[in-house]
Amino acid sequence: MTIMNMFRVALAAAALTFSSASVALAQAPTTAAAAAPAASGPLKIGYTSVEYVLSQMPESRQIETDLKAYSTQLENQLKSKYAEYQTKAEAYQKGAATMTDVVKADKEKELTTMQQSIQEFQRTADQNLQQKQQTLLKPALDKLQKTIDAVSVENGYTYVLNSDGASPVLLHGPKEGDISDLILKKMGVTPGAAPAAVAPKVNTPVTPAVNTSATKTKTKTKK
Repeated sequence: MTIMNMFRVALAAAALTFSSASVALAQAPTTAAAAAPAASGPLKIGYTSVEYVLSQMPESRQIETDLKAYSTQLENQLKSKYAEYQTKAEAYQKGAATMTDVVKADKEKELTTMQQSIQEFQRTADQNLQQKQQTLLKPALDKLQKTIDAVSVENGYTYVLNSDGASPVLLHGPKEGDISDLILKKMGVTPGAAPAAVAPKVNTPVTPAVNTSATKTKTKTKK
């Protein structure tokens, strides 16, 4: 998965978080209306695309840059581990015929351990990248929530729904109810600016298994 695709997944996940909160609000308008003073007037409901707003925020470009740098760091570490493994695997294959059974078994065990270590690093690297992404996104999400609150108060919106997701909270609404641009302007962002560019794909080397079946057969028959 590319860095930008992972970033978009994170934006979608963030949008779903906002959707959950919106659902809770949307389920209780009757109670809220009953509790509100009669002079408060009719409910005013607006909506926004959280994913769109996040992608337009200048923070998104910096988040993507930081994610790319962190991903490159992890990739370089993985390549270093793989290069060391490859060097030792080639040395083993070249010298296996002249090794004693004890040395051969020790080398095979070392290669297996290195292989398992690389595979574990690949797994944890993915998890670490996702955690890094969540950490970088949090300030932007907090800023977005505060801005939504401010825009809602200033423009008299009782509820603001999120239009993102496969099952969006909002199924239909007039254009004038879309406050996405109001939110961006409140943050000093010009709506419609080009989002961050797609980052290049990070290729992860695949660790091959070391074929030691031939040497093990010779080990069993050697006297």
